[in-house]
Amino acid sequence: MADAKVIPFDDDRSRSGGGSRPARRRTGSGSGGRGDGSTAPVSALPGGRLPGPSPEAGADPKEPQQPQETPEPRESPVGEARGADGGWDRRIAGGLAFLRRRVTGDYEVDEFGYDKELTDQVLMSALRPLADKYFRVEVKGIENIPSEGGALIVANHSGTLPLDGLMLQVAVHDNHPAERHLRLLAADLVFHLPVVNELARKAGHTLACAEDAQRLLELGEIVGVMPEGFKGIGKPFGDRYKLQRFGRGGFVSTALRAGAPIVPCSIVGAEEIYPMIGNAKTLARLLGFPYFPITPTFPWLGPLGAVPLPTKWTIQFGEPIPTDGYPPEAAEDPMLMFNLTDQVREQIQHTLYKLLVQRRSVFF
Repeated sequence: MADAKVIPFDDDRSRSGGGSRPARRRTGSGSGGRGDGSTAPVSALPGGRLPGPSPEAGADPKEPQQPQETPEPRESPVGEARGADGGWDRRIAGGLAFLRRRVTGDYEVDEFGYDKELTDQVLMSALRPLADKYFRVEVKGIENIPSEGGALIVANHSGTLPLDGLMLQVAVHDNHPAERHLRLLAADLVFHLPVVNELARKAGHTLACAEDAQRLLELGEIVGVMPEGFKGIGKPFGDRYKLQRFGRGGFVSTALRAGAPIVPCSIVGAEEIYPMIGNAKTLARLLGFPYFPITPTFPWLGPLGAVPLPTKWTIQFGEPIPTDGYPPEAAEDPMLMFNLTDQVREQIQHTLYKLLVQRRSVFF
């Protein structure tokens, strides 16, 4: 929100500017001077000055004098205080207007349940400090994401909990010149969890199926997919930064049908936030989870064990792979899908290794 304009107060400005009234001159016997023929001295009004600069001693009175500069008016502390108050007033008014729209239902959601206003005003504001201050996410190659039209971002998945998807969403919105929103494809489990289900829908996430993904791409949205799924996010710490299988290449088929470019994305830093040293498979089956992680802090420290380690993240977007040059029947060609899937996977893996070599430390 822009700061309120500060209005300077000029009451203390000197009255000796060009607009001051000229001093009166006393006259003698009607001849414009004294009775002895000399000119009467000119007197200045109280608080004023003579009309025009006085020539210095020895200077030629006919030579034009340089005008004196008028000092710039200083901003009043009262004006600064009022500007600050105006900024807070606007924030409070905007917050009250937002609450009124939420209560009255005067807001819009799309056919997938995406609430743009709630995402920008609340969800992004809550995630931004985590990305900027805690993980200190560094974004590279943002120019590889198109400014308009659909595109499919394919990224590696890791971290035990899917914080990488949320940080990717913040990175795209806050660093792209067009402030584009990333629509993530999520697994079924996300939409079966209470509270998480509703928040995911509001944030623009949708079920990871070909129909929804193709629909979003055709609408010109930026869609994000992590083909490793639970195999990537739940892999042991010893296998960090080793990409798992990318499935059967369904994301390639979706991109071919929509004619949208594929943008490979590599994320470094998420693997170490929850080092997974074990998996309680029996407990996972009882709870209906794909895995139950055991880390150096969880479940030993209870809720404190759920606090992620403050690792330093890097997210790099690679050069897009175009798909609009293929014929419509290419989406049904298994060999083409395999080749493109392998090309995307190799590009992500190669970039991961390069970023790891460049990284100085896990935390700095």
